[in-house]
Amino acid sequence: MKRRRVGAVMTGDVVRAYGGTSVAEMVRWMAEFGINGVPVVDADDKVIGVVSATDLERARRTGDSSPDRCAQALMSAPARTVRADDSVIRAARLMTSYGIERLPVVDEEARLVGMLTRRDVLRLFARSDDEIRDEVIDEIVVRMMWLGPRSIDVAVHDGVVTLAGCLDSSGQVAVLVRMTRQIDGVTAVVSRLTHRYEGAYGGPGGTAGRGDPLP
Repeated sequence: MKRRRVGAVMTGDVVRAYGGTSVAEMVRWMAEFGINGVPVVDADDKVIGVVSATDLERARRTGDSSPDRCAQALMSAPARTVRADDSVIRAARLMTSYGIERLPVVDEEARLVGMLTRRDVLRLFARSDDEIRDEVIDEIVVRMMWLGPRSIDVAVHDGVVTLAGCLDSSGQVAVLVRMTRQIDGVTAVVSRLTHRYEGAYGGPGGTAGRGDPLP
């Protein structure tokens, strides 16, 4: 089971500034495109900083926001960045840890390839209950655990997943609950699962069996 990756949800068409881009130009971009931050890149398109609406407001309060001022003088540096193949979970944790609303996305050479915003992250986690249920059944119950699609009763309400049914072993129960918690959009897991045997594998013979289909 794979986590959602930054590259799947980022914005690829990014407004960018260079070190010499003026404050007036960045203010115009933010108003025109409805954004609240602009990554600053060098001549090789490598990210060297970010100018946010907060940076511009701070400069205005201190009297340092002349239209002739440039991005390099106001940007926050070094910029916190993520890679396109990073998990969205990791990006969300970075945003929370550093109190930032956006992260430039870079390639292996630190060149700008996209932008991930808090709105992008929230959109991903605002998944419907039906989407979450389908993923639990298709990706975990069937593909990961080799169980029949009706082996486990899966119910989802407001992101809370309730699992019910009987598996062979306590180990299978633990794995199913753990993997369900890792699905994007899941806020909690309620386990009403039972098992026949203790341990990682089902049955006295040590072979993992399939769950019993529900009536």
